[in-house]
Amino acid sequence: MIAARDDRTRVDLLWIEKKIERWIRFGRPVEDQMLDRRRRRLGFAPGSIFAFVRWASNDFGTVVSRIDILRAVLPGEPYQTVPGVDPGGDILLRVSGWPKVQRVFEAIDAVDALDIDPADVAPDHWRHVHNRLAARETPRPYTLERHRAWLARKGSLQ
Repeated sequence: MIAARDDRTRVDLLWIEKKIERWIRFGRPVEDQMLDRRRRRLGFAPGSIFAFVRWASNDFGTVVSRIDILRAVLPGEPYQTVPGVDPGGDILLRVSGWPKVQRVFEAIDAVDALDIDPADVAPDHWRHVHNRLAARETPRPYTLERHRAWLARKGSLQ
């Protein structure tokens, strides 16, 4: 008998020094399982937002530098697949290449500077950052006013 899958989105993390790094930049896991000294598995509740960073190198330098900001989905909701994320998620932002990843880190740091947890930011902001970076433009900063508007809109949706 196979147990029914719960509604969590699971992310496999890995750390092999100077070779492979898969880690969470922000998010609120509801489950944390240590698999061994290099591997962990985190679980996120549906609707939660998190940033998943993947980096890898070889003898010649960096070969992968990527960040995905995802929304964990409910069973039955549509989702996109992402390596290391089961089943996948609603992709709000996806960039690769160190210069773009660094710009996303700067956008996350700017939200942190407002004393707002990036996991609480309006999902549309992360989509905006993705689209502006894809167009080689500068994203608009997230503001306290936008955050208050998001919280008010989110409250009226529930």
